[in-house]
Amino acid sequence: MSGLSLGGFRPWRRAWFAPLVTLLAVYALFVFLAPETFGRAVNLATMLRQTTVVAIAAVGMTFIIIQGGIDLSVGSMVALTTVVVAWKLKHGASVPVALLLGIAVVTACGALNGLGTTALRITPFIVTLGSMTILRGAAKGLANEQKIDADIRGLEALVTPPESGLLPPGVYVALGIALAGAALLHFTRFGRHVFAVGSNEATARLCGVPVERTKILVYALGGALAGVAGLMELATLTVGDPTDSEGLELQVIAAVVVGGASLSGGEGSIGGALVGAFLMTVIKTGCTHLGIPNWVQHMLTGAIILTAAALDRFRRRSSR
Repeated sequence: MSGLSLGGFRPWRRAWFAPLVTLLAVYALFVFLAPETFGRAVNLATMLRQTTVVAIAAVGMTFIIIQGGIDLSVGSMVALTTVVVAWKLKHGASVPVALLLGIAVVTACGALNGLGTTALRITPFIVTLGSMTILRGAAKGLANEQKIDADIRGLEALVTPPESGLLPPGVYVALGIALAGAALLHFTRFGRHVFAVGSNEATARLCGVPVERTKILVYALGGALAGVAGLMELATLTVGDPTDSEGLELQVIAAVVVGGASLSGGEGSIGGALVGAFLMTVIKTGCTHLGIPNWVQHMLTGAIILTAAALDRFRRRSSR
């Protein structure tokens, strides 16, 4: 068991370096090319705010990818959360009840994803592809295929910069979740189990790791954090939108992979995922400031994802 856990910790130490250097280099490039707009402190604060939803969801996705899985239903979970919370608020529920219900619903959905990969032995890609469609349909059905207008009773303050500072509370919430996630992943038995399952599931089972329980808990955690990300999205939109966050799962997965995680499992870090999420925002915002067409932005993002995957493959080959 010690070998498996140590194998999980060594990538954590080296996974930070390349993504962080890339982020600093890209950020410096855009500051040089557009110093009057991109280099302003208010623009940095805006980018941090815009990264909040992806960053929170990426914390959960990091656990899922490290243990060798994938979750394509994150975007649908975020949209479902906005709909459930808005629907409950519209029907007179208190804010805490509505928020807890929204998170509980998608946490249960995440646990069902984990159950599908363990009890039914279906590959995570297929399980979460199916749940992506089911949850999107459920959100549309609950919202009667339209946006739900509701008084969100001050939730917009989560993403609104206060008068006394540049950063809204949501950024600090994301940072707190990231720190808690990193502590859980790297300094607890559960975190060692996650690395062990992703490194070698058969060996982990022989070492006494509760593989099925670990997988279900990881997917439930991913669902819960998708729910928190959904609250941030609702605070931004101020309406429950069943069509929102389409394609968000790809941004989240890209952030985790660009941050140094391996889609083969067993490697990754929360810090790397945050760096990857912010890097994607920096590229998108920088291209916008320079007037680069949207289609070029998509191509650049895709090229970065492919480069990250290629570097991961090269790193794995060189370590053998």
